[in-house]
Amino acid sequence: MTIEQRNAIASRLRLARERAGLSQGQVAKLVAMHRPSVSEIEAGRRSVTAEELTKFAKIYSVTVGWLTGEPRDPAADRLELAARELSKLKPGDVDLLMDLLTSLRSKPEGE
Repeated sequence: MTIEQRNAIASRLRLARERAGLSQGQVAKLVAMHRPSVSEIEAGRRSVTAEELTKFAKIYSVTVGWLTGEPRDPAADRLELAARELSKLKPGDVDLLMDLLTSLRSKPEGE
């Protein structure tokens, strides 16, 4: 693995952790490592193993491919992010959002 690849993975790991709303300490407990190890990985100063990548992906609800920078359809990334944000809403808010989406779909084009 090149330094550039390691830094790209480190950046995605940090972004995924932040989007998941977790601290480095919380993640360290979930993957059974010390917090400084998570910090070192996210800074690109320590390589991450395949096993660790799999654990991080599961915790952050992303794919290992996304963490490693595997090319993807940008629309798929946006949908994943939207789904994660939707999962944080209260049931009543989800109902309101679904009503809004229904009304947007039923509008004739050009309006």
